[in-house]
Amino acid sequence: MRIAFVLICLMALLSSCEDKKKPIQSKIETSKETVKDSIPSITPSEKKEIYPKITEENVITFLTDYGQQNRETKVKINTQHGEILIDLFEDTPLHRANFIYLVKQRYFENTFFHRVVPNFIIQGGNSDLRSTQKKRAQLGKDYLLPAELANNRKHIYGTISGAKEYRENPDKRTAPYEFFIFLGPQSSTAHLNGNYTIFGKVTKGMDVVETIANLDHDEGGWPLQNVYISAEVLD
Repeated sequence: MRIAFVLICLMALLSSCEDKKKPIQSKIETSKETVKDSIPSITPSEKKEIYPKITEENVITFLTDYGQQNRETKVKINTQHGEILIDLFEDTPLHRANFIYLVKQRYFENTFFHRVVPNFIIQGGNSDLRSTQKKRAQLGKDYLLPAELANNRKHIYGTISGAKEYRENPDKRTAPYEFFIFLGPQSSTAHLNGNYTIFGKVTKGMDVVETIANLDHDEGGWPLQNVYISAEVLD
């Protein structure tokens, strides 16, 4: 009897220990599942391709290669006055590639149409914000685009041209960050034709261009209310 009693006590003790382990194991497993479920799924961020700065030495090679890999020709420019749709010309490949590159690098975000001349032009791509100069420094602040004038295009209503440095610029090279849309009469093109590379045209939104051109502005043509630009590649 004494042995039987000891065996019964031993079985009860083992049974008690097993019951105590089960809830702990269950809690650990549930805790793991809860932690796992509580962590949001992480989508790998898109890796933004890093490009070298554009310089006078690499500008042709860089934009030629970039243009071959990025063949889009349609861009939408957004302003608080409406949208402007543009087509870029394929026979000005360096200017087209440069413009697409700047759009994809989000250079134009928070730049302005900073010069307006009624019945002549609106000019965009600059601002008085430090962010604009910072972006230029990151992308390459010292390069100019070789002129692409062999197509003999003329400035007509809605054409888009690159702005140009006047000082020490006998080759008529284009300043890469600024452009202008022409509105003016043909009588105003004598000093433009053959001197400024025309690399695109407005296909929709000239009413918006006209609105911007006629905004109140200071003596230098800067609109009294900033006309912010953003841009996106369509195709």
